[in-house]
Amino acid sequence: MNKFLLSLFLVFLSSFILHAADRDEPIHVRAQSASLDEIKGYSKYLGEVNITQGTLILKGQEVQIFNNEKEVTKVIANGDSNQQAYYKQDRPNQERFIEAKADKITYIVNEEMVHLEGGAYLLQGYDKFTGGTLDYDIKNDRVIAKKSEDGKERVKFKIRL
Repeated sequence: MNKFLLSLFLVFLSSFILHAADRDEPIHVRAQSASLDEIKGYSKYLGEVNITQGTLILKGQEVQIFNNEKEVTKVIANGDSNQQAYYKQDRPNQERFIEAKADKITYIVNEEMVHLEGGAYLLQGYDKFTGGTLDYDIKNDRVIAKKSEDGKERVKFKIRL
């Protein structure tokens, strides 16, 4: 892989990290295959993808990263029938980490929103949420839960005060 493209990708990737202390940590990417298109601002990683930077862990069978010329704009991690996509990171305003699993995890950078779709699970400190879809508003530290479209997956939560 071209070293320039890899270093450019790592600069773009570092802009999507949520925890300020993690931004200074090295980024580690493991996957079975990768393709980068600098002109389109798109990269795709396949096969047990594992991205770590500091406390951030992002896993999926397929991870897509979209960027403009300056920064990452969106990251999508997809699971498969054997294992859901996974996200975990320490949060400075939380006593414990944020942890999430879903069939599909989409992080929209400029909105600071993590969208979990399909069998969504979110652990926020000691509080647990499940539903068809869950949205985690990072900036406001807020969870929005919805039932699945077919109504089979209702919203459930356990809050520890």
